Amino acid sequence: MQEILADLDRWQSEGTKLALATLTSVRRSAPRLPGARLLVTRDGKMAGSISGGCVEGDVIERAMQVLENGEPVVAEYGISDEQGFDVGLSCGGQIDVLIEPFVVTDAWQAVRDRVEEQQPAALAIGLRPQSLLGRQMAIIDGGRVGSIDAALDEEVAAEAARLLREGTAGTVTMSWQGEEAEVFIDAFAPAQRLYIVGATQVAIPLTAMARNLGFRVIVVDARSVFATEERFPDADELLRAWPDEVLAERGLDEHSHVVVLTHDPKFDLPVLEIALRSQAAYIGAMGSRKTHARRLEHLRGQGFSETDLDRIKAPIGLDIGGRAPEELALAILAEIVATRHGRSLHATEAGN
Repeated sequence: MQEILADLDRWQSEGTKLALATLTSVRRSAPRLPGARLLVTRDGKMAGSISGGCVEGDVIERAMQVLENGEPVVAEYGISDEQGFDVGLSCGGQIDVLIEPFVVTDAWQAVRDRVEEQQPAALAIGLRPQSLLGRQMAIIDGGRVGSIDAALDEEVAAEAARLLREGTAGTVTMSWQGEEAEVFIDAFAPAQRLYIVGATQVAIPLTAMARNLGFRVIVVDARSVFATEERFPDADELLRAWPDEVLAERGLDEHSHVVVLTHDPKFDLPVLEIALRSQAAYIGAMGSRKTHARRLEHLRGQGFSETDLDRIKAPIGLDIGGRAPEELALAILAEIVATRHGRSLHATEAGN
């Protein structure tokens, strides 16, 4: 949603009629995931993407028809003409795309407001049968705005809660009035936050790379000589403060990731204690094995179990053999992404 909002607002302010295409289903392989969106104006301007270019031309043509007749459609794209698809995906997958006239519904606005506030929300859109096509419902804090159908709303809300926990989008199929109903649910979890403790040389490329991957990056260091805007132009926040105080005040949840780069016990240990008592999705610390052994001894003395201590990735980063700051940043970020997706990979000793 975020990638189209600026263009959407501009075109709406100009009074332009818009069609919105949403990728609702992917089978096998496809360039983008469900929830990708493409916004199309009547004169053919577009923002966003649903396939990286494979089917956009046909989607734009269909969008013009939707703008003409005002009726939403679900278009299916596959891999070859032999299967009856006029437009195919080079990657060998199949996708479904909802194309509809864009209208600011109460459900859409409720979800958009939450997304801009970095709060969780889900948007459900009816797909099939035709009588449900285009109906919308927002699921926010256990409440609902709008409705797909009174007989389906509770089940849709339960599925939305599951997808919000996973931070994904998907289509749910349910029994309804003697036939199958399909509802697309786009779950908008809060942005993944990366707290970088220590404004070191490695932190500079790590900040830029993480932001490019969609993380909200907060760099924290009490040493103002290192924590400067000139060194960290890509940081969403640059805080000159004691890191443990910042993390304690902000709170760490399952969308938080903590990277400790300071190499200084007076910074490292209080931060690790706070991180281990939280639900942080990732905790990593720079330092040699000998340094980390001393950390572990201290943390055991604070009552942390071996299971707790196993959450700390140290030596930090995947073993890609890197030595330069940019390579170490890549190794760290790769480990964060691998951890998010449940992959267990070996760490690197480079730079530790």
